[in-house]
Amino acid sequence: MFSAEYLALLYSALMALAIIVYAVLDGYDLGVGILLPGNNKPSADTMIASIGPFWDANETWLVLAVGLALIAFPTAHSIILQALYLPIAFMLLGLILRGVAFDFRAKAKTRYRQTWDRCFKLGSLITAFTQGYMLGLYVMSFEHSLASHLFATLSGVGVIAAYTLIGAGWLIMKCEGEIQNSAIRWCRLSNLIALLGVLAVSVVNPLINAYVQTRWFGTEISLLLLPLPLICMVLFVIQDRVLVKLNDNTSHGCWLPFAITVMIFLLCFFGLVYSFFPYVVPGTLTIFEALADPSALTFMLYGVVLVVPAIIGYTLFSYRVFWGKTQDLSYY
Repeated sequence: MFSAEYLALLYSALMALAIIVYAVLDGYDLGVGILLPGNNKPSADTMIASIGPFWDANETWLVLAVGLALIAFPTAHSIILQALYLPIAFMLLGLILRGVAFDFRAKAKTRYRQTWDRCFKLGSLITAFTQGYMLGLYVMSFEHSLASHLFATLSGVGVIAAYTLIGAGWLIMKCEGEIQNSAIRWCRLSNLIALLGVLAVSVVNPLINAYVQTRWFGTEISLLLLPLPLICMVLFVIQDRVLVKLNDNTSHGCWLPFAITVMIFLLCFFGLVYSFFPYVVPGTLTIFEALADPSALTFMLYGVVLVVPAIIGYTLFSYRVFWGKTQDLSYY
């Protein structure tokens, strides 16, 4: 049987992998939903076609992350669910609205299609905002104060901007013509808003949390990690310069905005994980204290070894099959 410490690290690493992959993959299709026009059917159809083969499967990673939390860290899962019950309910409503709207826009009469496009957009906004709101409350250790909820609200707006950024990067990479040109403008604007959001969190988080401050400024490896926020800021600047060049020539480097945004997501997520590790409930419960029975987790590991590679495999295969520029939307 594996040791409890090893299992805690393994399952937390798998959960972190599921969360960041979900943030990237479902992040871009939420971003496309946020950007979806309500009065331009050809553009809306092309944007929907760009995420059509992927969007539903992308949510598998959210299910995996929540499932791993429930199996490996049930006490933490219970505490977090109780603290975030209401925003989780709204997030689920947003996801349901997206799913219904995506299918019904294909079946609705022409005069109702715009309504379902707006529903898809609204569902995307609700989902993105609630995820950011929950992240803000998590960073604030689930405090129920005016300052905490204000920070969570700003965090919700920041996540909307981040998903819009990666969604616009996806459209630049996958689309051509008018949509690509519009996506470049959307990407520049959301890039600026996301930059301000990351700056705000980087400054505020150490000020309001002594543990985070110690992690970043009071350890032996602090000097090695302090350049990471600077690298993240530099990537935002590079992103803006790339977008300016794409305005002049969209045929070369159209994949760069998406790739740069993914790197920004990875750096921000690493910073978040490092700030709170080994706590799974900030300031309350570590991954070692919250771990379920090691013998049960050892048995479950055989299933995890089969399921996780399968999910990774079909994800890679689907992106390989549907790679390239988006074709015209068609329903069968």
